[in-house]
Amino acid sequence: MTSREATPLPRALLSDNATEEGGVLHISGYPVPELTQRFGTPLFVYDEGHIRERCRQARHAFGSVSYAAKAFFNKTMARLVVEESLSIDVASGGELFTALAAGISPNRLVMHGNAKSRGELEMALDAGVGRIVVDGFDELERLEEMVSPDEGVDIMLRVTPGVAIHTHDFVSTGQDDSKFGFTLSTGMAHTAVKRATESKKLRLRGIHLHIGSQVFRGQSFGDAIDVVAPALREWALPEFVLGGGLGVAYVTGETAPDFEELGRVVTASLESAGLSDLDVGIEPGRSIVASAALTVYTVEAVKDLPGIRRYVAVDGGMSDNPRPVLYGSGYEAFDPTNVDGERPQIARIVGKHCESGDILVDDAHIPEGISAGDLLATPVTGAYGHSMGSNYNKIPRPAVVLVNDKGVTEIIRRERYEDLLTTDLG
Repeated sequence: MTSREATPLPRALLSDNATEEGGVLHISGYPVPELTQRFGTPLFVYDEGHIRERCRQARHAFGSVSYAAKAFFNKTMARLVVEESLSIDVASGGELFTALAAGISPNRLVMHGNAKSRGELEMALDAGVGRIVVDGFDELERLEEMVSPDEGVDIMLRVTPGVAIHTHDFVSTGQDDSKFGFTLSTGMAHTAVKRATESKKLRLRGIHLHIGSQVFRGQSFGDAIDVVAPALREWALPEFVLGGGLGVAYVTGETAPDFEELGRVVTASLESAGLSDLDVGIEPGRSIVASAALTVYTVEAVKDLPGIRRYVAVDGGMSDNPRPVLYGSGYEAFDPTNVDGERPQIARIVGKHCESGDILVDDAHIPEGISAGDLLATPVTGAYGHSMGSNYNKIPRPAVVLVNDKGVTEIIRRERYEDLLTTDLG
């Protein structure tokens, strides 16, 4: 099947240090096909310079920035963002453990989670994390029970502002009907602030909110500020964190605000509300790492169904990128050996899992004549690919490499079949 939309992949979807030499994609000077020969496929390739530049842009726009570990995290990533003067938002005991194992100072960590276990809270308290973001009354009571008056603990309260945004229901978090936070409209937030303020063990430092993920309209953050501004003035707390959620472009034609634009929106909204003295922070994840990486696959099979569809099956799938299955997320596909080549064919890019829904790109524009053994890449896979990956069908998870102008480092090795039995006690 031939498409009238045969244009090459938009360069804007590649990382900052992506270049083309003789048709071949290079990241910071290293040819991507050579990386696949060395490390195999599927392979996540991260542009380190891109990540550092996004960290710096965020820091320039906001004084306080915490990287959202859920987007992509390992010990190397933890050290990298802290080197760029970011703190880290961890949302589980596992993320906390990883950050501490990387040697990150506990005061650079912020502990999140709507259902923190006693064990996770004990880990956070024992480590001395900088902030615990409290999500409900049960957690307030648990902390009151666990913390001694002599030590105390710094907390923030997560407030649900009642702001609905245009994104997938599964990543929309600011509306009243949400599992997250203390709802402002019902009075829960005011009650929580009163209880935390009166506590002799809990030191309430500020308010945290998060309206959702993949937000393309910068003013949505301004709208949230407008809603909570009266309460913020009443509570007069020094800190205010807007969470993350800034969107990124995944496909042709999409555009998203950058940190500079978001900073202008937030500054204007706070000044208008008379809150310009607040210490304002953000917690970006996707907007730091998503477009820093691409995933490279090997084509295993091409199946043409005349008059119906062409299927291109690759050696990965929903186990390394579940977002299309979970959210219907769109991606592009291209040939990393012919970056600027036209893509006149339409095909469904599918994975190797035993699911009809194992679809990476539903109607992908691809090069003509692609066949088994060729490389095929999807850009903008740096967030929520590896971190949400699985071993479905007992498929080992891919390797991850970090590339800069000085070299290539394998920061997560490819899993082996033996790894799949690590916890198997049979």
